[in-house]
Amino acid sequence: DPRFLKWKEEGRLVPVCPEVFGGLKVPRTDAQRKDGEIITRDGRDVTAEYLSGACEAVRLAAEENVVCAILKEKSPSCGSSLIYDGTFSGKLIKGQGLAVEMLRQAGVKVFSENQIDEVEILIDE
Repeated sequence: DPRFLKWKEEGRLVPVCPEVFGGLKVPRTDAQRKDGEIITRDGRDVTAEYLSGACEAVRLAAEENVVCAILKEKSPSCGSSLIYDGTFSGKLIKGQGLAVEMLRQAGVKVFSENQIDEVEILIDE
């Protein structure tokens, strides 16, 4: 989206990846959120890493005095309205990722990459 690129050029974006902030590598085994935990496809509990990364995202948002966050939908960290159901079957459910949950609790407005129109309205106000 050209607006996103413009905001980047203007230095208005603060890049974050809660999963990397939590110490997880790229690439990494996919994970899904279910019943308060985040488990990888191979059965490893990575909730602590996701929690650590979410805390860092909240800290950084406060430090940078962000207006809002634009995060990647469907992610166990960053999904703002849809996440995978925790069965690794590809089924999506209504829900939010751990970082989104914590950012919202901290008062940050969170949007997905599909809501750039709404973000533009917010920042123009």
